[in-house]
Amino acid sequence: MRCPKCGSELDKVIDSRASKDGSTIRRRRECLDCSHRFSTTEQILRENLYVTKRDGRREDFDKAKIIYSLRRACQKRPVDAEQINMLVEDMIDSLESEYGMEFPSSVIGEKVLANLKAIDPIAYIRFASVYKDFKNLDEFLDEIGDLNAPKLL
Repeated sequence: MRCPKCGSELDKVIDSRASKDGSTIRRRRECLDCSHRFSTTEQILRENLYVTKRDGRREDFDKAKIIYSLRRACQKRPVDAEQINMLVEDMIDSLESEYGMEFPSSVIGEKVLANLKAIDPIAYIRFASVYKDFKNLDEFLDEIGDLNAPKLL
């Protein structure tokens, strides 16, 4: 690792911690030349994942798009970045095991909605309003009604 302060490549690891879901490792480092301390993150690279769009186009899967959308939906809500990252990692794991290396975009949205509903209902409604493209207030109210409906076992 290159020190962000002096550019030296000589450092030592002071502390390592795995994330709650085990998909990333955070390392605290100290530069041996200037003694500046900095953090790095290691995570599993997921390569060659593709999304099939509704119009049939095929794109590289971009995890950052989902994280950005979730951050917008969770803005000013009691949802922290770790919860968002865990939601996305769990969703990707689920998609990979179910669909392999290529999955439909509609399934991504549905999985995000299902997971987000359990975390924060307001963030869920925000995300659903964009994802489901509500055309009028009735559709919006129906979704809120479905959210409040008692669960039958």
